[in-house]
Amino acid sequence: MTTATTAPPTTANPAPPPSMRLRELVFGAACAAALRAAARLGVADALGDAPMRAEDLAAAVGAEPKPLRRLLRALSCYGVFTEHEDGTFTHTDMSRLLREDDPNSLRNISLWCTEPWTWEAWPRLDQAVRTGRNVVQDLYDKEFFVYLNEDAPESADVFNRAMTTSSKQSAQDVAELLDLSGSSSVADIGGGQGHVVASLLEKYPSMRGTLLDLPRVVEKADPRLRPGGALADRVSIVPGDCRTSIPVHADVYIIKNILEWDDESTARTLRNVIEAGGPKARVVVIENLVDDTPSMRFSTAMDLLLLLNVGGAKHTTKSMVDRLTAAGLIIDTIDPVNPYLHAFDCTVPA
Repeated sequence: MTTATTAPPTTANPAPPPSMRLRELVFGAACAAALRAAARLGVADALGDAPMRAEDLAAAVGAEPKPLRRLLRALSCYGVFTEHEDGTFTHTDMSRLLREDDPNSLRNISLWCTEPWTWEAWPRLDQAVRTGRNVVQDLYDKEFFVYLNEDAPESADVFNRAMTTSSKQSAQDVAELLDLSGSSSVADIGGGQGHVVASLLEKYPSMRGTLLDLPRVVEKADPRLRPGGALADRVSIVPGDCRTSIPVHADVYIIKNILEWDDESTARTLRNVIEAGGPKARVVVIENLVDDTPSMRFSTAMDLLLLLNVGGAKHTTKSMVDRLTAAGLIIDTIDPVNPYLHAFDCTVPA
């Protein structure tokens, strides 16, 4: 029996009534857990182009056949894998995204969104909504990223891999959009492993670049930027926290997907960038906007997760404009980078 249900409801396959749909929604954790289990087991990596039986997949990933069949059956209901009448399973477009080697892989993102701390935080969403504060501070008595790096290093590594995946996939889009031909230097602030700055340095062979992020992050910078790398002689790698200070002077500052913290941290980071760049510096802020996205379900879910862990939020166009102008920046243009990202091209006033 084929159990994938990605096709629109038809007369033969009607949409479930509201009572059943609500039951499905309250079991959403089961779907998230199933995706996490499949990612951790490496099921998608073990499944090739040919159909495979659960028994063979189980042997390949070191699992028991019957529970694995149940896992695959559950995921097939969401269009992640397809179960066939002969009992074999094959890939779908979604299940391929769980493969480590897929160029658009979402494996690390899937793991990050289902890390152990999330299962402790989600049940306290009502508390976060009542107070407007993150719940991680109460759970672990530490600020979120301090907790990750001190108490949950494996989860911190998952976060870094997830952000690296996301950055790799969008870095070229950013480089293609931005015209930096009149600038001699660019700084990627909170830039992870430096894929954006690397793409810009490749586009502009005479430009110099700087990557600033936490020590634990930049020590694993893109090989192109490290000693011996193709771009190493044109880049400086600076360990630091942009919320504390930005000891970097450049013509252009890139701030991508990091202004989603609490309001004070966001305002402090923007102040630090303005102080570092000085009058007429160019500041390009790149964000996923909750009001202009192909998937409101995903963006609004991430918005709630940010409330839980850092007391932050996904921005609307208006809230991003309000924060940038309140910081004293002049917004010159707002342009789409790709369907998921927008660039706010700003200038520090003279």
